[in-house]
Amino acid sequence: MSRVSQRGVILVGHGGIPVDYPREALTALKTLEAKRRATGGDATPEELELDRRIRRWPRTPESDPYKAGLEALASHLKTSLNSDLFAIAYNEFCAPTVEEAVESLIAAGASEIRVVPSMFTPGGSHSELEIPETLAHLRAKHPGLDLRYAWPFDLTQVASMLAGQLNRF
Repeated sequence: MSRVSQRGVILVGHGGIPVDYPREALTALKTLEAKRRATGGDATPEELELDRRIRRWPRTPESDPYKAGLEALASHLKTSLNSDLFAIAYNEFCAPTVEEAVESLIAAGASEIRVVPSMFTPGGSHSELEIPETLAHLRAKHPGLDLRYAWPFDLTQVASMLAGQLNRF
């Protein structure tokens, strides 16, 4: 018996640093990231462990209001969509990663996945470089998967949304 094809959607947020996360661990992570970016090398085992640690840090709405805010947005988005499957992912500092969210939707039966960032403006390295690189890797890993990136945003629509917000005040 074959599974019915399902569509999945992933909302990707930036990710926030929990207010109670140890500053020395954050400093060590950012130092290793900067060194890697400056040299163009791969992440060291120490950097990977520090990244895993911050992403898995216990969070509450008080310790990570960004995560709580993205989850609230996701709840509204999910009810507006006609998708079978939905997930949240974070570019950094929080779990799950984009890779983990994609793998989770595939395991749940998704054969078609749309990825949309919560970051609207062009020019940011996360939306323009990092997320597309991650998705290219995932497409190579899963050649039968219809994986699309809903980017860039139509700036006229973004401006209209912002104008509507301003008109409320």
